[in-house]
Amino acid sequence: MTKKLWFQAGVGILLALLILKYFMEIKGIFAPLLIIAKTIFVPLLLGAVLFYVTEPLQRFLEKRKVPRWGSILAILISVAAVIWIFISIIGPPVVNQVDKLVKHAPFIAKEVTVQTENLIDVLQHREDFPPQINEWIDKAVNYIQTIAVVFGKLVVQFFQSVFQTAFTLILVPFFFIFLLKDHEKFAPFIYNFFSGKQQEWVKKTLKDINTVLRTYIQGQLLISFLLALIMLLGYWIIGLDYALLLVIFAFFMNVIPFIGPWIAFTPALIIGFLQDPQMVIWVSLVTLVAQQTDSNLITPNVMGKTLDIHPLTVITVILAAGNIAGFLGILLSIPAYAVGKVIVKNIYDRRKEIKLAATKNV
Repeated sequence: MTKKLWFQAGVGILLALLILKYFMEIKGIFAPLLIIAKTIFVPLLLGAVLFYVTEPLQRFLEKRKVPRWGSILAILISVAAVIWIFISIIGPPVVNQVDKLVKHAPFIAKEVTVQTENLIDVLQHREDFPPQINEWIDKAVNYIQTIAVVFGKLVVQFFQSVFQTAFTLILVPFFFIFLLKDHEKFAPFIYNFFSGKQQEWVKKTLKDINTVLRTYIQGQLLISFLLALIMLLGYWIIGLDYALLLVIFAFFMNVIPFIGPWIAFTPALIIGFLQDPQMVIWVSLVTLVAQQTDSNLITPNVMGKTLDIHPLTVITVILAAGNIAGFLGILLSIPAYAVGKVIVKNIYDRRKEIKLAATKNV
């Protein structure tokens, strides 16, 4: 029985839980290390994202015999040029829309309050409605309240993350340059601790993890950018106020699969309703066109079957990660799940190879 996979997996899970339990009991000892890790994590994460975004350009340059220092210099100049162009073109209209939004914020807050009170008043005077309709309304109200609470927490956590990240941005270029310069040394540093078949397995696993992370980061950013362009075009056509601000917010939210677009849709819907109630229809239509274009054309061609994660699994993982770790958990949940899936799959394949080799020897 001890050789059965389910038994070994159960023992492994129990040992992991025990280690976690005792680690939590003595976590005070590791508090300084955790603070250092938290301080380094965000700039390292941003540096890794920049690395995966620019890694195709580095490969392209080095295939054409450009030395490593030359490719790094070209990438840094390119990134600086893109940032400068973005700020010079997008900056002025964004500043104007932010200034306009700040001036109209009291009016928007007042209108939202009034409309909410009107809705509550209507829902409280529905004695003449059939029981089944009342039940549906109660469920809808509870659902909307839950969504509103979650959305509010996410927005607050998002802006908190933005402000906290601003203080650590100075470290991002260092991690970015380090990854561009020495990224090939990371995998050998790990798999050289092993030998023989184990080394081959670790090497393959690290290669698969790198492929999954590269595909996810590059693909998700490209998808979010294309969706933002579609939404910007649609918002300009229908004349929605604060279109550029809403699209920038949507770009960051669309990085989160499935749930992100709905988070981005909420403020656009509120702004559209306050601008003109009929605008709700047009905002919904633009969002529908963008989402259908994404699900039927963009995502299948950009992401393909590399991640191969069921939508229900994605939603479950995101919701669980959001409750555990907030906005950062939502952002990292899918790549973390994809990496874990790769590791489990490679462990399973390795066990099959060992069993097959043992059978042949018998």
